[in-house]
Order: sequence, then C-alpha cells, then structure tokens
Amino acid sequence: MGVVYKSFDPVIRRPVALKMIRKEILSDEEEASAFGARFRNEAQAAGRLSHPGIVTVYEYGEDAQYAFIAMEYVEGNSLRQYFERKVRFEPRDLVSVMVQLLEVLQFAHDKGVWHRDIKPANIMIMRSGRIKVADFGIARIDSSTLTQVGAVMGTPGYIAPEQYLGKDVDNRVDIFAAGAVFYEMLTGGPPFSGSRESVMYKVCHETVPLPSVVAGKSALARFDAIALRALARRPEDRYASADRFRAELLAAYDQPVSPTVSQETLVIDAGRAIDSGEGSTPRSGAPKSSGAAVGSSPALGASGSNRGPQVATVPTEVLAAAGWNLEELAAVERSLARYLGPIARILVRNAARQAKDFASLIKSLAELLTLPADRTEFVRHNSRRTASASSPARIEDNDATVVPGASTVAAVVGPAPTAEEVAQAARLLAVYLGPIARVLVRKAAQPGVSRAVFLAGLTDRLSESEKENFLKDFERSS
Repeated sequence: MGVVYKSFDPVIRRPVALKMIRKEILSDEEEASAFGARFRNEAQAAGRLSHPGIVTVYEYGEDAQYAFIAMEYVEGNSLRQYFERKVRFEPRDLVSVMVQLLEVLQFAHDKGVWHRDIKPANIMIMRSGRIKVADFGIARIDSSTLTQVGAVMGTPGYIAPEQYLGKDVDNRVDIFAAGAVFYEMLTGGPPFSGSRESVMYKVCHETVPLPSVVAGKSALARFDAIALRALARRPEDRYASADRFRAELLAAYDQPVSPTVSQETLVIDAGRAIDSGEGSTPRSGAPKSSGAAVGSSPALGASGSNRGPQVATVPTEVLAAAGWNLEELAAVERSLARYLGPIARILVRNAARQAKDFASLIKSLAELLTLPADRTEFVRHNSRRTASASSPARIEDNDATVVPGASTVAAVVGPAPTAEEVAQAARLLAVYLGPIARVLVRKAAQPGVSRAVFLAGLTDRLSESEKENFLKDFERSS
C-alpha cells in the first residue's frame, strides 16, 4: 500500500528516502488501522536501533491523507537483485555478508527487537561493500503483539515453522530467516520453493538437501551442518543466538573475514529498475516499492534523469462526462491497490478512458497482474460489479469478454459449485497440497463465486500436469 520516493531535505540539505502510504486506498477502517500501526511500528523499531548496519529513520509523520517515514537514502542494490542477476558468491563474500547480517541481528535482539522479515530484498549491499538491513515494518518490539492480529506476517520461504503454526516466537525466527538467506547464497536458489501453500508445507514438514550437494561443490560441505541447524524446524534445535550462528560460521571458514564484499562481486549501476523483491504479505505479483527505499536511485529513468517517466492521470470530469460511475471506479481502484499499491489510481483512470464498458475495463486491469491467482481473485472480487455496473454512455455492445484467470465474464456469474463438489475438491486437492487444501477450498468457495472460477482459483496453484489430473478426477467424481 506504499510508495517510496527519493527526496531531498532542504533544511539539512541531504537526500532521503520518503516512504509513504495513502490511507484512502485501504479497504476499511480496520485494515487502515492495522496497516497504520505496522507503519508506525517500523519507525519505532528502526528508531531505537542506532547501528551502521541498519537503515536510519529520521522522522515519522501523518495527516488526514498520508503517513510517511523519512529515512536514510542508501546507494546500493538489494541481495535479491544480486540473486536475480545470477551472481554467485565466493566463500569470502558470502561469509562477509552473513557475518555483517548476524552482527546486526544480535544488536537488534539485544535491544529487544526481532525483525521477522529478514530476506534478500531487505538486505542492501552498499557501494562500499557494507550491508544495511531495511524494513522493520513487522518487527516485534519486546512484548508487542502488534502483528498477531490477522494473517501470518512475513515472506514465504523465510517464515519459520512456529510462525505458520501460531506458536510463540522469539529471536530464533530471525535465525531461521538468516539461515534461508545463507542457503540461497550457497546454492543460488532458495531452500523452499513452489506455491505459497507448498512452501508452507515444506517449511513445516521437510528437511532441505545439503547445500553442497545442491550446488555441486564439495568445498562447501564445511557449511552444510551450519545451514541445516539454522533451518531446523524446532526452535530449540536452532542456534540460540545470532552470535552463536556467527561463531560457528567463522570457525568453519577458518580464515580472516573481510568487513566488506569484494569489489569483484559488487554490482554498481546508477540507472536500474525498481527492486521486485517479495512482498511481506500473502499477496504479491507487483514490484514492491520498499525494496527501492534504500536502493540505487530508484527514481532514475533510463536516461539517468532524476525524474522517472511522467504519467498523466485522466481528470475526474473527463470520466464523468464519458458516463462512468465514479464510485464504481473508486471501488475498482481500491481492489486493484491490494496488488499494485497507489499506482492503481492512475491505472484505473487511464484504462477507463480506453475501455468501452465495465467488463473490458476489468479485463484490461486484470492483465496487469502477473500471478494467475491474483488475476482470478481480482476478477472474482469485481464479478458482481461487472454484472450490475452501469457502463459508460459510449457502450457499443455488452458481450461477455474473456478475462485472464477465468473463462468469461459470464462464467464469473454462472452456477456456483455444490456442497458435494466443494467437499470433493478439498479431498482431491489434499493429494497435491496436503492439509492446507481444506483452507484454500473454503476460501475459494465464497458466496456468488461460479463453479468455473472456483476451480480456476484452485488449479492456479498446481503445475500443468497436476492441474490436468485434478480436473479429470474432479469431473469424473462429480
């Protein structure tokens, strides 16, 4: 729900990263309150941690429309971007990064703060070769219960088993996440991959293969036991502290450790795209701006100018004159903002200028979402509105329009699955996804959802072969 700008403080005369949320795009008061609390939590958590390896927070403020955090602007790239560029870290560099990270975590833990969203997108490697840890938005401060409300917070693949299982958590959730980062640096790939549900199952029930075997490098075998202990499913089997993790890593490396990443490994480019790091909420599929909060010139366009592409927004009076229902468009904007953030306002208005009717508007907006499950959910959320909304005056026809993630708009409002079909889908899906299948089926079988969209939402989580087998078995048993 936020966007980050590279900004300039005219009083102290320094560049800053300005992280903002626009309150009006949040769906309801409860969501706005929870998100605002997490936003303030980020400022409070980072504000009490003065360390060269943590992004400094300068100021927090809000008014009726916006809340903002002014923070240190850091030149560099996230570790996620290094992975996306297929950079392979030599032992000297991966040990340097991990030692720096574990020093930061021990400092935060000593201050009573657990980050709870350690991942490559939140670890910045500066041009100096030093690292900075960012984004304390879901940190736990002492006995705070802030993020126990609602869904599990964090990023799939870096969330510890006890977080998924709703058990008490402590500093060892950060140890687990740091272990996942370490594993990815060793092997070039995350320890847990797949759909969000399959990642959850693997984290809670499976042991990862040895990093040296995955990487095909026997020289890395000295780090195998360390990575597996950090990723232990039971907290008591993990390292009790970041310091202990760091001590064993140094003992295994058994060489002097550089305080910085080597110049040969550093990635330095002044005009890159915004980081596409994972989101901290269950939904993602669009670039997450917070990854660019401390990135290298996130506002730069391809030309190197300090201003990115300028996008004009269609004025309200133009849309009203074309016959659009402005309240309906605002509702679509809020729906799209759940996936794309504040840019949804511009996208909806510009799409409305080109769309001939409401159905084609939803179709064009759905195409902007990269994940099939997100497209299906967006279409489903707007299905009733598609069926009942008044179209603009220039409508030429109202034929059903094909929408990504569903057969047709007509299918969205078709017959709903029966109770027997819902129960059968849960049994069949459990073969592929395990116990979580029951929860997913219950969520997909919302009132007003057609049988076609119900099945599309479930099969989006399966591979092509699994999808084919699931549908065959489902139709055979129906």
